[in-house]
Amino acid sequence: MAGRTQQATRRRKRTQTPVYSSIAGSYEDKDNDFVCPVCFDIIDEAHMTKCGHTFCYKCIKNCLEKTNRCPKCNYIIESADHTYPNFTLNELILKYRGKQDEKRIKTEQAASPGPADLLDIITEDTLDLANVNHLLEVLANKKQQLEADGKLAENCILKEFLQQVKQRKQEHLEQLTREIALLDEDTSRIDNIITEHQQKNTVSPQDHLVPSGFDVRPSISEITSQDGFNGSKNSGRLWTQSSMGSRRKKISQHFEDLEQCYFSTRLKHMATGDESSDGLMEFTESLSKFTKFSSFRPLATLSYAVDLFSGGSSIVSSIEFDRDCDYFAIAGVTKKIKVYEYGTVIKDAVDIHYPVIEMVCNSKISCVTWSAYHKSMLASSDYEGTVTLWDAFTGVKSKIFQEHEKRCWSVDFNKMDPKLLASGSDDAKVKLWSTNAEHSIANLEAKANVCCVKFNPDSRYHLAFGSADHCVHYYDLRSTKQPVGVFRGHRKAVSYAKFVDSVELVSASTDSQLKLWSIGKPNCVRTFKGHTNEKNFVGLATDGDYVACGSENNSLYVYYKGLSKQLMTYKFDTVRSVLEKDRKDEDANEFVSAVTWRPGSNVIVAANSQGTVKVLELV
Repeated sequence: MAGRTQQATRRRKRTQTPVYSSIAGSYEDKDNDFVCPVCFDIIDEAHMTKCGHTFCYKCIKNCLEKTNRCPKCNYIIESADHTYPNFTLNELILKYRGKQDEKRIKTEQAASPGPADLLDIITEDTLDLANVNHLLEVLANKKQQLEADGKLAENCILKEFLQQVKQRKQEHLEQLTREIALLDEDTSRIDNIITEHQQKNTVSPQDHLVPSGFDVRPSISEITSQDGFNGSKNSGRLWTQSSMGSRRKKISQHFEDLEQCYFSTRLKHMATGDESSDGLMEFTESLSKFTKFSSFRPLATLSYAVDLFSGGSSIVSSIEFDRDCDYFAIAGVTKKIKVYEYGTVIKDAVDIHYPVIEMVCNSKISCVTWSAYHKSMLASSDYEGTVTLWDAFTGVKSKIFQEHEKRCWSVDFNKMDPKLLASGSDDAKVKLWSTNAEHSIANLEAKANVCCVKFNPDSRYHLAFGSADHCVHYYDLRSTKQPVGVFRGHRKAVSYAKFVDSVELVSASTDSQLKLWSIGKPNCVRTFKGHTNEKNFVGLATDGDYVACGSENNSLYVYYKGLSKQLMTYKFDTVRSVLEKDRKDEDANEFVSAVTWRPGSNVIVAANSQGTVKVLELV
């Protein structure tokens, strides 16, 4: 009787509902040091941001896909790649989970019969042979059930894995099928275009007008003697053959980027319901412009340096063409603005060029810009914070503005309003000036040093400036309390901002990146990488399709706006003084410091920190 009472007591204990403190969901957990601020659960795979906050890896990754700011303190984080594993916290969380698991196991053991309870039952004197046989039968059945459950679990896991692999492969197959169908469709369309073109040119009207025995095709000498742009010899069939070869080579070098660009362009138009030909024509234009140029052809070399053998600093900070592209001005740290006539420079047989006029400033010059209306009007900014208006044909200062408190980095004329210009300075201010006024007419307060300022080329009222706060700010001058837009994404100071057209602009930063932005959209359209820029102003220019910038490896880089990788590079020769002749190239600190496009052409003028200026044609 006593044995049966003990068994009943143990059964009651086993059937009672277990009572223990749950880990997840309790008030204690919500106030725990190991809780993620996003999901409010124990941190899983702890990752730490630069601002010092820790989250679950999945939580911070999902947050950064939606916004580039820390969910805890709003600090700017470019991507999930800029978070780091918190190994110390991960170890502490593992220990914490281990302790909680031990508590749970002990609680479960207290609620279910363990080996000790079974041993008590087996060793009881009240068990007879029938009870033992029944117990053995129950245990055998339990063993079979556990083995079958284990085997079933293994097969279920295997089935789920196979189904997931099949689903992914099926999705990949469907994607490949769509892409192949798209390729077949476009190939057929292009075949038809080529066939129509060949049929139209099979019979030339001139064939009926030329007597037999005469050949209307130009001779090789005639082909090579025809002048191309700027006197280049690149006409006729020979040019076509060489062009096709260079284009094929460029396609093979950038095949993966072009393939990605093709499918993204085509599928984007299909998703928006546009005609399929629109996407194809857009990519055709991108492919043509990307493969159009393959090298640089030097047209002329100039020197901004005071003395080629002195070894002193002759950094060129700014190069700009006038409104008609007849003249270009070169300015820099030698405190001189030199104006050259473009036509004379490229026609001279020797590389000894003299400026049309030379103007001397009181301080190092950071930027020059020409008026879009008054051909002779030129503005400059310098290291003392002075903005000066010049008559570039007489060398006379027409007006001096001295309101900036620190170094003025940039100045720009408004193309729609001939009297308006703007300047940006280290005093964290953008000032607006009028050629008819003695003092500034408006002032924009920035939160950090202003490194560049640029007007929208098609607007009288819109202006962008880059700042040391890593952002590009876009303002409407009719309402300056708040910016129209702030473009965030750079990791360091924005050194340049230039408009590609009225709705797109490109920015450069000392994070060795260029970024393309679309007005009205917060995220960048494309990031350009390849050049090196960590501490210097290296120049930035665009002609609407291509973007050129300098690099701290003494090279010029050219990008096409539709692809992220560089299109071409041009290496400047290292210039040394007599005392530095034994220095190695890798020890030199030369960098390309200024770049500009000649509007309406494929000519770039670039200069480096040694004062060497190159006029280059893209061919």
